[in-house]
Amino acid sequence: MQKLLSHIPAVNACLLALAHEEALAPIPLGCIKKGVRSTLDQYRQRIVQGEKLTPEDVALPLLLKVITKHILALNRPQFRQVINCTGVIIHTNLGRSVLPAEAVEVLAHSAGSYSNLEFDLTQGKRGSRYALVEALLCELTGAEAALVVNNNAAGVLLALDTLAKGHEVIVSRGQLVEIGGSFRIPEVMARSGAHLVEVGATNRTHLRDYQEAIGPNTRLLLKVHTSNYRIIGFTHEVRNEELVHLAQEQGLLLMEDLGSGCLLDLSAFGLGKEPTVQEVVASGVDVVTFSGDKLLGGPQAGIILGKRQYLDPIKKNPLNRALRIDKFTLASLEAVLRLYRDPQVALARIPTLRMLVAPVTLLEQRAAQLMHLLEARSISALCSIQVGAMTARVGGGAMPEQDLASYGLLLSPRQMSLSLFEHKLRTLDIPIIGRMERDALVLDLRTVQDHEVPFLAQGLEQALGSP
Repeated sequence: MQKLLSHIPAVNACLLALAHEEALAPIPLGCIKKGVRSTLDQYRQRIVQGEKLTPEDVALPLLLKVITKHILALNRPQFRQVINCTGVIIHTNLGRSVLPAEAVEVLAHSAGSYSNLEFDLTQGKRGSRYALVEALLCELTGAEAALVVNNNAAGVLLALDTLAKGHEVIVSRGQLVEIGGSFRIPEVMARSGAHLVEVGATNRTHLRDYQEAIGPNTRLLLKVHTSNYRIIGFTHEVRNEELVHLAQEQGLLLMEDLGSGCLLDLSAFGLGKEPTVQEVVASGVDVVTFSGDKLLGGPQAGIILGKRQYLDPIKKNPLNRALRIDKFTLASLEAVLRLYRDPQVALARIPTLRMLVAPVTLLEQRAAQLMHLLEARSISALCSIQVGAMTARVGGGAMPEQDLASYGLLLSPRQMSLSLFEHKLRTLDIPIIGRMERDALVLDLRTVQDHEVPFLAQGLEQALGSP
């Protein structure tokens, strides 16, 4: 053991040998030293623990390769691009919606220069950051006023804190949902200071349930869109028009949390009918909230729309300061919203919408392109590949019952386990994230963008060919 330990080279010897390693040139010397020491320590531990190593295993030439790989891994950014092959379009774990090129371009400009974030260029004095997108949101939705905060949960919290703090809020029992990250409507209401009053049954709530629950301390009726689940069969839900009439008759407010706000009717493309933001606003609801990074296809944001008399006090709430958005959200959100002025342009340019409505024939062409690249690399010798139909999902809590016909590849490596293959893909410089299904790794091409196909082929070759 002592003889083998003595063969491990000194730190300085490793540093001298690595001095001309081009891949390490951008990395600070302190980080390189840390990588060298930690690698040598690992080898010492392996020897002390009795692992059967030879002097050649700890010789400088072989160690340099291990050290270089270790240093590069230590200094690789933690926040990284991945290729989404899961078939889940609005994938919360993978960053939800992909922004269109127009938004990416304006993000770069806003990051690299000053902007009129809170400066009124017309008046030459301090302005409001919210005004930069408010007019556009009102134009697209028909609302009187708008406000954008950092996510939809914040929007619900801020609206309830402003409009119903210390008062009763009536909600149908079947709408007391929990979404990802343990966001529960009852808990958000409690934080806002509003008092929850449940009405109806889980599967059926009638207008009379709301009517009978109204008391002297009631302030607001809240409708929550159950975007991440559905109750089917013997069900009943009160229509917006009925709740609007009841609220107006009783001098109450009506608010709706739409969750995944959608500005286009996608039912023409075979998708389930989701209420659009415009339809909800037109129904007479006083306040509407929804997410910016789900069906809208924009950045993470919580959008609050409604009647000016209720939006004005929401804007003035001190809590709004803690929930406000930054210049990057504003810049990218405006770029996305501008595309919605022409629905056909929005469908073609916004990646989330483009993936949702893409015909299967387009995915088949993408699969053929990928197969051509894989055949050129002789991948079939290392992996069994099947091309065929599969099912994708919308994701992000939107349209939970909606299956999307899709197309892609099923891969079964010949020389390694499926779990090792999945691990290798997941730990590439540009990780490839698929799903395990039918004793194969599935690469669903509905969530792969055209420019990612060459990187996908390169990553598969690297994972299958590495020892």
